[in-house]
Amino acid sequence: MPGESDLRRLLAGMRPELNAGRYVFTTVDGGAVPPDVTPLVTVAEREGLTLVLPQREADTAGMAYDYVAGWITLRVHSALEAVGLTAAVARELADAGLSCNVVAGFHHDHLFVPYERAARAVAVLEDLARRSL
Repeated sequence: MPGESDLRRLLAGMRPELNAGRYVFTTVDGGAVPPDVTPLVTVAEREGLTLVLPQREADTAGMAYDYVAGWITLRVHSALEAVGLTAAVARELADAGLSCNVVAGFHHDHLFVPYERAARAVAVLEDLARRSL
């Protein structure tokens, strides 16, 4: 099933869902993921392999991190070629004073926001969706 590309429909139907748990961004040299670590996201960079994973896994593995995030999934099936969803969401969150790290999956967009303000971020996104109807 193809993803949605109409920005108004994407915003109106995004249905932000806060996933349970705390998530962190960390990095490993050499590209080797430690045993007992199951990252949600990996990004290969020259400086090392970035991992986004549950905080408890990072703590157990003794991995360093600075940022603890809440993970929000936008439940709308967005097309990878859709224009403006990331910009509209980031702008709305920025206007509310919230940082946001976006990861696009094949079916959905995933937002990592400051953990302690994740419920506020969901409320901001729900308001944006209502205004987009």
